[in-house]
Amino acid sequence: MAGSKYCLITGCGNGGIGNALAREFVAKGYHVIATVLPGEYRDHLLNQSDISVFDLDVTDESMVRGFSNTVAKITNGRLDILVNNAGIVYTMPAVDTDIAHAKRLFDVNFFGPLSMVHHFHRQIVAAKGLIVNVGSIASVSPYVYGSVYNASKAALVHFMDTLRVEMRYFDVRVMNVISGEINTTILRHDKERSLPERSIFYDTMNEDYKAHCRRNPGSSLPSEYAKAVVKQAMKRNPKRWFWYGSNTTTVWALRTFFGQWVWEPVFGGMFNLKKVRGQPKGGRVEVIIEQPKV
Repeated sequence: MAGSKYCLITGCGNGGIGNALAREFVAKGYHVIATVLPGEYRDHLLNQSDISVFDLDVTDESMVRGFSNTVAKITNGRLDILVNNAGIVYTMPAVDTDIAHAKRLFDVNFFGPLSMVHHFHRQIVAAKGLIVNVGSIASVSPYVYGSVYNASKAALVHFMDTLRVEMRYFDVRVMNVISGEINTTILRHDKERSLPERSIFYDTMNEDYKAHCRRNPGSSLPSEYAKAVVKQAMKRNPKRWFWYGSNTTTVWALRTFFGQWVWEPVFGGMFNLKKVRGQPKGGRVEVIIEQPKV
């Protein structure tokens, strides 16, 4: 594919942002290298000659390392754009966070992009290319029931901001997309969640929580989002932080003009957390007594 421009996008499952971005980059003349999880549905990507589809689990570093060699053979060692899009969510109050779930989420949302940057940076430097990080307004606001997801996205934004400074003199650009909620299938694994019965929020908030998990994720369509992101990415000097999607203007304004204190009344009111005040029961308490070793 001599003379082609190449864009690698992780997490291109059906109905998601990655799929929409792949199609938009193809429309702009790129050959897209799209990844899906091993065994994941991919027929939606197989009907275009300018999209090559590969299995990739970004949490498996040996797989990422081998994939970088495969991509180098396709691109002749020059990758124009890397889009770190693969990600998962975990909806749960901070105090009820399951540690295994939290570690898995950080493996995908934070360490996965780190691994991609580590193993692909030489190809990007060779092309004087662009790294795009698909972030979230959750990275800059304490969105209720999203503490671990928020933290993973905040960590990634700061990593990418530092990467931008370090890579500037190699003529590599780094773009953080601060995304609002987009109407995708990302919440599909949260739909049937319920609060743990031991939770201090269980008695008063469980029905509200379940309704939140079953909500529609946003009014912005993936195709609209992709057009805006790709248009920005095509610029000679794309914005360091590019805000797009539902509620981004509101979050930007509150963060810019009011400060951190504003989130408590805003999100407290939005999620009706005042209901828990004065509730002495506060869920079921587990008492674990360790038996003395004989």
